[in-house]
Amino acid sequence: MASATLDCKLPLDEIASKIPGTEWEPEQFPGMVYRIKEPKAASLLFSSGKIVCTGTKSPELATIAVNKIVDSLKKAGIKIKGKPEITVQNIVASASLGKTLKLNEIAFMLPNTEYEPEQFPGLVYRIKKPKVAFLLFSSGRIVCTGGKNMKDVRKALKKLEYELKETGAI
Repeated sequence: MASATLDCKLPLDEIASKIPGTEWEPEQFPGMVYRIKEPKAASLLFSSGKIVCTGTKSPELATIAVNKIVDSLKKAGIKIKGKPEITVQNIVASASLGKTLKLNEIAFMLPNTEYEPEQFPGLVYRIKKPKVAFLLFSSGRIVCTGGKNMKDVRKALKKLEYELKETGAI
């Protein structure tokens, strides 16, 4: 997920009338949903000039998507000042360890875990450096969230793999 700040207000009513496919119901939510196909992304546009972009496969594609959205606003006659300030807020990565995990055992062996299988089938494991959270599933699937860049994600995954091996979980 990336966010961008434009140095101007966005006239959402005007955008809704000029750009087909936007979704805007101000009585239900203050933001406008704007989806693009290439790169595939969904964005929320706010009248404050803030844009939140989700769904891209990389930080680079998030930047491309935000710039494409800004370009389409300009083409629709919306006055945009300067270039957007884009910041990656969160990277979500998923992988498979290729082995089943015994979540009950992992919950006792690793610190900073939460596992309540009657409420959610995954184990939540948090690490502080880099600050990320993992969802571990008995199937061996894992989801990593909270990384600000790919270096953090890779470092966190290596740390997870090391700790799972140290505990004998894999």
